[in-house]
Amino acid sequence: LGLIGRSWAMVFMSGGYRVKVYDNKPGQAARAIQDVRKQLEELQEAHMLRGDLSASEQLALLSSHDDLPQALEGAFFVQECVFEEVEAKQGVFQAVESLVGEDVILSSSTSCLLPSNVFARVQNRKRCIISHPVNPPYYVRLVELVPHPEMLPGVMDITFALMTSVGQAPVRLKKEIDGFALNRLQYAIIAESWRLVQDGVISVRDIDLVMSEGLGMRYAFIGPMETMHLNAPEGLEDYLKRYREGMRRVLTTFGPVPEFSGEAAERINKEMCEMIPPDHQNLSAKRERRDQLLMGLANLKK
Repeated sequence: LGLIGRSWAMVFMSGGYRVKVYDNKPGQAARAIQDVRKQLEELQEAHMLRGDLSASEQLALLSSHDDLPQALEGAFFVQECVFEEVEAKQGVFQAVESLVGEDVILSSSTSCLLPSNVFARVQNRKRCIISHPVNPPYYVRLVELVPHPEMLPGVMDITFALMTSVGQAPVRLKKEIDGFALNRLQYAIIAESWRLVQDGVISVRDIDLVMSEGLGMRYAFIGPMETMHLNAPEGLEDYLKRYREGMRRVLTTFGPVPEFSGEAAERINKEMCEMIPPDHQNLSAKRERRDQLLMGLANLKK
């Protein structure tokens, strides 16, 4: 049971739901609970614990299982969190479907695999949906809900209500698309950032500052559409009149999709490693600080 699985468990527990975790490797689920216990106690001590229940009350809702039928007994919602490999996910859902009733919702955490592929071996695909979290899910509350083409509308409504009830911020995609919404936006930013560094326009350090001290500050509170709406005296239509041609001109200068390999990758990796040495202790400290800032930002937005 990896980071995403443990994080989902913590999110659902924070909302007061009873959670059963399962891993096909004996003992792995039990070890995950020990890690969750440590995290919840640390969060409580730091006054960053989510939900109205104490750490001990939340932990009382959690159980580990090495037996899949036992883990699925009484479930109304199944959240899959195996590694990002379509055949592995297909196998999981094929096994799960044979053990649950037809009204149990089957949900995958995949970050970009299409639901029509993930659920290809499921017979009743009317209850299948993607619930894609943002890493780390406990601190970043967005969840992308992506329907299977055969999914019933009520499944989206139930999943949306569930995610809202546990404090997440769900968004509904109306149909499946490669990469969903978040990764399509993220990859566009990564690609142009990469091109600007690769072409010698800006350094790795400074392109990250463009985001963290510029766009990121704004986009932490409002999205691109609202930004346009607020950045012209008379709203979005006025913004387009003023900047439409400039946007189109700049967009035509964007280069091809980068290879993300070769000399450019070596140079960018070298510069990044000089900024943040990639040893375990250093990276762990950076991730911990990131999580603290994300939780602080989430609380500020509330």
